[in-house]
Amino acid sequence: MILAPRFVFLHLHKSGGTFVNDCLLRFVPGARVAGYHLPHAMIAPELRERPVLGFVRNPWSYYVSWFAFQSTMRQPNALFRVLSEDGRLGFAGTIANMVTLAQHPELLARVVAALPAQYTGRGLNVPGPVLAKIAEAPRPTGFYAFLFDYMFDAQANRRWIGRMESLRDELPQMLEDVGEPVTAGLRAHLATAPPTNVSMHGDYRHYYDDQVRDLVARHDALVIDRFGYRFGD
Repeated sequence: MILAPRFVFLHLHKSGGTFVNDCLLRFVPGARVAGYHLPHAMIAPELRERPVLGFVRNPWSYYVSWFAFQSTMRQPNALFRVLSEDGRLGFAGTIANMVTLAQHPELLARVVAALPAQYTGRGLNVPGPVLAKIAEAPRPTGFYAFLFDYMFDAQANRRWIGRMESLRDELPQMLEDVGEPVTAGLRAHLATAPPTNVSMHGDYRHYYDDQVRDLVARHDALVIDRFGYRFGD
C-alpha cells in the first residue's frame, strides 16, 4: 500500500504493483509505504475518503505467473505447497485446486491452517482467517476474483483501477484524474524503465487445457467481465 497526499495505491498480487510502487515513491511527493499487499479495509479510517488506485491483470495470465514464480522458489509459499500437493501436481491440477478452492471445504481448511493467522508484511500476506471467507463468496468465485474483491472492496466508489497490460499508458491518466501532477520524469520512467518482479514463463495460453481454461472463465468472471478480458489477450 502506498499513501500519497491525494490518493492511496493498493498493490494487488502479481498485477504490476511492484513497478507502480517504485514509480510513485520516486516521482510523487509525499508518497510513502504503509504496509505490504494490504487491502482497502486496512486503510486508516481518516484516509478512506481518498481515491484508491490499483491495477488488475488477465486472470488466465495471473495464474500462470503465480505458478511459474512459486515453482522456481526453493521454498514455495504455503498456498502453493498445499494446492500443488508439495509440487506433485502440475499446472492444471494446481490451478484447478486454486480456482475452485471455495467449493472444497477440506482443501480450504488445509490452506487456511497452513497460512499465518495474521498479517506478516511479506509474501502473499493474506492471513488464513481472511482467505477462509472465500467460502462465503457468491458461487462460483475463483481465487483471483476473491483477491480482487478483498483488496479493493470492489462494490465501493472512488476506485481507479486499470489493466496491468496497459499500465504505462493508464497510470498517468489515473494520476491526473485524482489531481496528481504528472511530471516529465515520471513519463520518461514509464516509457523506458524495464518491468520489475517478472515471472519467467512462456505464452500463458500454452499452459491451459480446455477444462482449466473454462474453470477460470467461470470462476473469475468478476474480473474478466468487468475489465473485458478474453483468453488470448
